[in-house]
Amino acid sequence: MNDDYTTAVSLKTKKNAGPVAVTIETERSASGALSSKIAGKVMNVGGTGFNVDKGQLKADGSRVLETHVIPAPGFKISFKASKGADVIVDYSKGPLFATSQLDVLDMSNLSASASYAYGTSGVTVGGAAVYGLKGKTGLTSYDVGVKYTHGPLLASVTSTGKLSAFNLGLLYKVNDDLTVASQTSHSSNNRCDVLAIGGMYKAPFGNVKAKIGSNGILSAALIKEVAPKVMVKASGTVSTSDFSDFKTGLGIGI
Repeated sequence: MNDDYTTAVSLKTKKNAGPVAVTIETERSASGALSSKIAGKVMNVGGTGFNVDKGQLKADGSRVLETHVIPAPGFKISFKASKGADVIVDYSKGPLFATSQLDVLDMSNLSASASYAYGTSGVTVGGAAVYGLKGKTGLTSYDVGVKYTHGPLLASVTSTGKLSAFNLGLLYKVNDDLTVASQTSHSSNNRCDVLAIGGMYKAPFGNVKAKIGSNGILSAALIKEVAPKVMVKASGTVSTSDFSDFKTGLGIGI
């Protein structure tokens, strides 16, 4: 429901430089200034099994580093550093997937989540929790979720705020060209808050997406591959209460 909508003007290019996959992203601000960030990706460095998923340098001088190794079947250990630094351990086997994340920079919290898919029933259940290690210690957050798929229907229910509210997501594939979806929030204080209603239509001239939120913001986007490996995304956003405040965005990926 949130992908492909933008109010920025951006250009993203990808090119392989030997074993390094290089990505350069340039974005134009509202004032007209251009800012770029460059990233590289290297898999299986020197045949060691060590992978650099992202090594990025931003225009403001900040850096991003994301790496991972697979020490054993079903296990994946990742390291992500930007403003903070986290170590993530993922485990998957059959219908079970579990992950844990430790803030190794401030040692402030440990989070974990797990999900289990029940065979061919289309039901997947899961839960997540955060344990504070510094300042406010103890169990600081916990929530659960359920997903159900059956034919063209996908439905999900996830809790927020320690089970104080529940978000319901619905997606229905009407046919090969049309998909509709909705997001609503439900709590004791607000029985139903429609966060967004939208859909996507695969038109002959490209994929058309549109949505409207409870805040009255109407958004639309056109996604089209204009040439092999050249993707263009044009987007527009407007408030239904003030059509003069129309914002546009354009993204090009090469």
